[in-house]
Amino acid sequence: MTTATKTYELEGQILEACSCNTPCPCWIGEDPDGGSCDSFVAYYIERGEIQGLDVSGLTLVKIVYIPGNVLAGNWRAVTYVDGKGTVEQQQALVKVFTGELGGAIADLAKLVSENLDVRVAPIDYQIKEAQGTIRIGDVLGAEMAPYRSADGKPTKLVDSIFSTIPGSPAYVGKASYHKVNVPEFNLTWEYNGRNAIQGEFRFEA
Repeated sequence: MTTATKTYELEGQILEACSCNTPCPCWIGEDPDGGSCDSFVAYYIERGEIQGLDVSGLTLVKIVYIPGNVLAGNWRAVTYVDGKGTVEQQQALVKVFTGELGGAIADLAKLVSENLDVRVAPIDYQIKEAQGTIRIGDVLGAEMAPYRSADGKPTKLVDSIFSTIPGSPAYVGKASYHKVNVPEFNLTWEYNGRNAIQGEFRFEA
């Protein structure tokens, strides 16, 4: 899948939910509803290699607090890495998603000013017929489904000024529930019927 000239190549899916109403104004560069945003984004790697190491089948989740306009940065984040992976696989994923290995993901990672912690945990990520669920023990839980067109196709958001999947369309949706519980970093919230995003990605550098 990869060539010797590529540092990493990753393909997979994301699930994202936040405190904003639907659709989320952050994606078009507007301030978040309520002035700040409680969010998470989960990347499931269906197929991928990082510096020659296979990371297929693993998930990485960032739980973030965004204090204002999404493009202004100053995010606070806790990262959870899939417990199914080896230490080497987990470290490789963290390198990519904290921006150390460059590419479009690095531009997104620059928005995080405080990487509060990196933790290893079992991550249950499921997606079926464009509906998704994710759970990390008692730390995070969410279930979401996309809005659909008249013929049943998921509603797409394209060419937005901000994206957690640069270069790819996003499916606009709603999370029936979205709960996060990381009290030691003041990342504790629960929402129903708020914004959700799904999508497919292909990242390389």
